This record gives sequence, C-alpha cells and structure tokens, in this order.
Amino acid sequence: MKSKFSIKWLSSIQPRKQRKFRANAPLHIKGSFLSAKLSKELQSKQKTRSARVRTGDKVKILRGQFKGRTGAVDNINVVKAKIFVAGAEIVKKEGGKVPYPIHASNVEITSLSQDKRRFKQVGGK
Repeated sequence: MKSKFSIKWLSSIQPRKQRKFRANAPLHIKGSFLSAKLSKELQSKQKTRSARVRTGDKVKILRGQFKGRTGAVDNINVVKAKIFVAGAEIVKKEGGKVPYPIHASNVEITSLSQDKRRFKQVGGK
C-alpha cells in the first residue's frame, strides 16, 4: 500500500495499514464505516442485517456509558465516523450539555427514518 489511498488494496494484518486505509479514505467510502446492525424486526422486514445510519433514525445504544438508552440520531460526523444521539449528552461543570460522539457499530437501529429511496420495495411498486 504505497499510495495514500487505493480502493484496490484488499487487506493487511498490520494495524498501521488498517489505520492508514481508514484515515485516508475519501468521504464516500468513510460513509460505509457508518453502518449499524438492524433490529430483528427490521432485519426480517428489509431482508438485510445492517444499514447506514442516517439522521432521524431511532437507535438503541449497545456499548459505553449510555448503554440501553434509545434516541433519534441528531447529527453525523462522516470525517470522524461518529454519530450523535439525542439523550446521550455529557453535562459540563458550568451546567452546559455537550453531545457525546458514539461509533456507529455500537448502536442498533430500531426504526428507520422515512425515505422512499433507502431500500428498494420488495415485490411492489
């Protein structure tokens, strides 16, 4: 892996090359790092196990200090591959609240935001 980024590069055991691939990836590929698993009901309905997290999706946090909380996705940072969930906020000393960044792999999508282009309709219009 000599160049800064190559889509043809397959894999390596070396962690430094894995980090280089993820850090130097263009934004359309970094978006694929923002996928999360779907709940059991959505898996059977959509016929897929995971989907990219979008603003407005309802998610359940599975890891970290906010484990078990559910909320809507407020914001997404594609560059840092983090999502911000409503209700997952840190209270600062002076009383202000700051949204807490969460990696997309640590959440489960419980309901999808309404978007007709998101999944192709199965057997219908």
